[in-house]
Amino acid sequence: MASYTLKEINDILEGELIGDTDQSIEGPEEIQKAGSNHITFIGNTKYVKFWAASKACAALIDLNLDMEPGHNRALIKVKNVDLAMAEILALFNPPTPVFETDIHPTAVVHASAEIGDGCKIGANCYVGKDVVLGKDVILYPNVCVFDDSLIGEGTIVWSGTVIRERCIVGSYCIFHTNVSIGADGFGYRPSDDGKGLVKIPQIGNVIIGHYVEIGANSCVDRAKFSSTIVGDGCKIDNLVQIAHNSIMGRSCIMAGHSGLAGSVTLGDGVMIGGSASIKDHTTIHSGATVGAGSGVMNNVEAGKTVLGYPAQDARDMLKQWAAVRQLVKSKKADA
Repeated sequence: MASYTLKEINDILEGELIGDTDQSIEGPEEIQKAGSNHITFIGNTKYVKFWAASKACAALIDLNLDMEPGHNRALIKVKNVDLAMAEILALFNPPTPVFETDIHPTAVVHASAEIGDGCKIGANCYVGKDVVLGKDVILYPNVCVFDDSLIGEGTIVWSGTVIRERCIVGSYCIFHTNVSIGADGFGYRPSDDGKGLVKIPQIGNVIIGHYVEIGANSCVDRAKFSSTIVGDGCKIDNLVQIAHNSIMGRSCIMAGHSGLAGSVTLGDGVMIGGSASIKDHTTIHSGATVGAGSGVMNNVEAGKTVLGYPAQDARDMLKQWAAVRQLVKSKKADA
């Protein structure tokens, strides 16, 4: 088990140290669950009241908080508690599963595939014809990478993920369990006789940038033609749908259960809240935010925050909700 002294922790964080403790620090924990060998975190005044009763020997706190550490306890003041806690979590991060062989004997790797130095391919994986894996790619058990796909160096693909043919994945990406990359886009039209549906062929691919992370059970569909694109640094939560021909700029965030319909365009740094839905052929410009549960029907200006269903300027939507609540109160008072 990893263990650090308070000084070692603060040397890494370069924070302002208040108080001291002789306890070794064996991990981070929530303030109300922490034991005597834990470090916790207090990012705002809401959690200050829990410090006195907490058993934690140390806490990361915001620079603006005025607190006393107490006996044999310490506080480390930092500019950004969340980022500092990320550094602490990295210190105590357990090792990943071990590969006893670089390529498991049950893996099927086509003779034409190019496998870079340091790659690990787990049990029951499939690597198809003319696939290229850059160096240090990790495919955990039961991953499928189909023909003519390319995966950049250092990318990690967890079990159950399927990367369909002709897709391009950048370097240092992380795909969690059961991600689908490059499945057919959802394209159907009524048949001429009106008795059925005609499937529209989806002949494009998916292009994923560098440093992209995609959560479990999320789907990025291939384009009808050209490419569905996820830009560098995008972070996608679990159970997210990205439909055919959508284009995401750099460093976008999509929270769980949100979805882009076909041919949606996101600028750089767009944030999509959980369960939000974006109508096809709309554009959300750079720096915009879509609130959780919203339904975007029209283009969103750069830097704007929208909310509601249908989504509109967040301030206007909040005023409407407040007016409705006031109306309900008035009706009850009159009854």
